[in-house]
Amino acid sequence: MPTVSLQSEIPVPVEQLFDWHERWGAVERLVPPWERVRVVERQGGLGDGGRVELEVRLGPLRRRWVSVHGDYEPGRQFRDEQLEGPFAAWSHLHRFDPAGQQTSTLTDRIEYRLPLAPVANVVAGGYTRRKLEQMLAWRHERVGHDLKRHAVYAGRQRLRVAISGASGVIGSDLSAFLTTGGHKVLRLVRRAPTSPYEIGWDPARREIDLARLEGLDAVVHLSGRPIDTRWTESARAEIRDSRVETTRFLSESLARMSAPPATLISASAVGYYGDRADEVLTEGSSRGVGFLADLCEAWEASTDAAAAAGVRVVRLRTGVVVTRKARPLTRLLLPFRLGLGAVVGRGEQYFSWVALDDVVAAILHLLYREDVRGPVNLVGPNPVTNRELTHTLASALGRPSFLRAPAAAIKLLLGEMGTETALASQRVHPTSLLESGYQFTHERLDGLLASELSGHKSQ
Repeated sequence: MPTVSLQSEIPVPVEQLFDWHERWGAVERLVPPWERVRVVERQGGLGDGGRVELEVRLGPLRRRWVSVHGDYEPGRQFRDEQLEGPFAAWSHLHRFDPAGQQTSTLTDRIEYRLPLAPVANVVAGGYTRRKLEQMLAWRHERVGHDLKRHAVYAGRQRLRVAISGASGVIGSDLSAFLTTGGHKVLRLVRRAPTSPYEIGWDPARREIDLARLEGLDAVVHLSGRPIDTRWTESARAEIRDSRVETTRFLSESLARMSAPPATLISASAVGYYGDRADEVLTEGSSRGVGFLADLCEAWEASTDAAAAAGVRVVRLRTGVVVTRKARPLTRLLLPFRLGLGAVVGRGEQYFSWVALDDVVAAILHLLYREDVRGPVNLVGPNPVTNRELTHTLASALGRPSFLRAPAAAIKLLLGEMGTETALASQRVHPTSLLESGYQFTHERLDGLLASELSGHKSQ
């Protein structure tokens, strides 16, 4: 059978490398952003007989992929064997060997057979090999980056964290990232809990199981209705209530506790600053004007009850999260692939972006940095103009970008939402993060897009 393999040195002891793979979030962390894969179910861990079920999307089709673990040697190796899935056969050996006291060797070896071989080998053999090699290279880089982040806090106590919005793009990635570092994650869910790692709450009915929050180190509050639809009066009310009222209820609930979590990290957004042309905006900058500025001010103020009760409150003013998993980027891909990428308006408005990997790593950083509180700009250090964004994305996709979408057309199509998002200029700087010692993984947009869009020609 065809074989693809990769061997890399990872600068951590072999025990840490194996533990990372054995923890709950590793499967999610190992799915490349360009692959349309969802984890459906896991049973039994990495030991012999453990199972993983994935849902793989191949164009408009969805395919079930079930693997069983075998050849398990604690601290050294395990194997995935396909029981059902897109390949005629699939066997993936994961091997971990010491290369010194503080260094390990990670080896991945995949043996596979395509359906309808040998005809498929002629038609798709080279393409499949390139995709698998690309996937392994990305996975090894991801493992190294995650372990490097976690190693910063190796001497610190592992944290117990509750997350609201844990099924969203940021929340799901944060949950996986924290668990691979050995932290305990509990998810706030608006239904009856079905596992010991879930906590029930219903902000609309003002109900929450506060007893389950006792003894936790932090709450990360991320829930909120998306804003990328036309802002009708009913949509405005839903957007506001999903942020302001929900946050106020959570904050007041924490304030009632005799021993609340020490830290509340609560979402906000760079919309706080409004449309500010090329002004460099730091956490000390004044608020702007408009619906988003008003919303963010009220959103942040709704955490006041927790702060007054002695909880350390961090308010994340997050920029646009650039990832294949979120709508801001995915909605741009089709027109840009068709060569219809366009500069919006004059193209001079600043776009403050941030990588999803930096969002979750910065949250971990802030969980441990007990001296940081108040607003924190969660954006990359190098914002770009809309014109630069357009040309960079088109270049990453190998497409032209000579079109222009007039501001009047954006206002007509999207109304005030388009004016305050696509046409607004926010040149935001992550002053607090940088001063607290955070180091970004992705400092430039072109490098981030190269990572996110690997394999784009096949999608």
